[in-house]
Amino acid sequence: MVTLAVIGAGLRGQSYARRALETGRATVVAVAEPDPVRRRTMAEEHGVPPERTFAHWRELLAGERLADAAIVSTQDRMHREPAVRAAELGYDILLEKPMAHSEEEAHAIAGAAARAGVLLAVCHVMRYTPYTAALKEIVDAGRIGQVVNIQHLEQIGWWHQAHSFVRGNWSREDESAPMLLAKACHDLDWITYIKGELPARVSSFGALTHFRPEHRPEGAADSCPSCPVERSCAYSAKRLYLGCLGDPDKEFWPLSAVTGARTEAGVLAALADSPYGRCAYAGGNDVLDNQVVSLEFADGTNATCTVTAFAALEHRKTRIFGTLGSVEGDGVTLRLHDFLSDTVTVVGTGSGANASAAAGHGGGDATMFDAFVAAVDKQDPSLVLSSGDESLATHRVVWAAERARHTGTVVTLDAPTGPPSP
Repeated sequence: MVTLAVIGAGLRGQSYARRALETGRATVVAVAEPDPVRRRTMAEEHGVPPERTFAHWRELLAGERLADAAIVSTQDRMHREPAVRAAELGYDILLEKPMAHSEEEAHAIAGAAARAGVLLAVCHVMRYTPYTAALKEIVDAGRIGQVVNIQHLEQIGWWHQAHSFVRGNWSREDESAPMLLAKACHDLDWITYIKGELPARVSSFGALTHFRPEHRPEGAADSCPSCPVERSCAYSAKRLYLGCLGDPDKEFWPLSAVTGARTEAGVLAALADSPYGRCAYAGGNDVLDNQVVSLEFADGTNATCTVTAFAALEHRKTRIFGTLGSVEGDGVTLRLHDFLSDTVTVVGTGSGANASAAAGHGGGDATMFDAFVAAVDKQDPSLVLSSGDESLATHRVVWAAERARHTGTVVTLDAPTGPPSP
């Protein structure tokens, strides 16, 4: 059985640890988490003894290796140091996306893993869904001919944007990462995976359009629980978090990011003294709420990725146009149009309909984790769908898009260079 050390027992760390329990193929034997409640909860759930339960990752990684692999699921800006140290100690690593908040730090992580000869798998869970497997099989088999154009839509969800990118941990670039990196590095990685190559040129436009003080409703208070116009606001924190009560998935996420309380009084008390209860128009957030990225590939294929807050939280939607046909998908079902016969075939992929993190991203979380555990067990990196270097390469597309957005230019992607020493 594969043994795991969990570094960061937040929502993602908890999800992967629970998958280990479900399958019985891996077991958590050590945990590092600064929050005492989360640390104690994970230790109790997985039977981790006190001597292997740590408040800081430095303590867990201070001595000899305690497990076969480490799950690094800390906040985005805290990935480099524990990932590099874990690699140096010989841990195989499952690293939550994004790899790091900067290209330099991502290079350092990939370089450390390469020098140590350990497996580095980044959690690009979208690659692992049954939907993605079915779509890639259609494209790779040439059933729509040569791919000419890809249109991809990432619907963050209006309440998800307010939860994570207005009030939550990813509301400011200087404290976390640009929205494109924090949320849509999945999507640019996925487009390159479906296409089978990296783009040659990148451009991007985006803005923080709506969640700004000048759009604050007249009479709105600074905090939702005491706001006289809260009931008429689409971004009401009271409506969102009280609406989670009684639903196990929503209590796990997003509610557990706010409070461990499972009563109306407990939730309201937490919102009164938390950023999650703040007016969505109060300011303090600066990440974008809508962005478009254009990609040009060496063979003339072009692709667009649209990321918007102003939609339902649903699966990504994609249309791919080829010389012999086209395919359109909604994350669950594919519609394949064959030009020769002028017929449409509907393909059910078996992906789950719920696109949220609480539901495992349409099956991607579980399949990705299982592949990582199998790769560690068999010491076979081919069992995961992206190496550390491949993930670094697709992250570079995100950073190129951000450079293009900030400079108003089209950025040419240079050939990747070897990662420097950390």
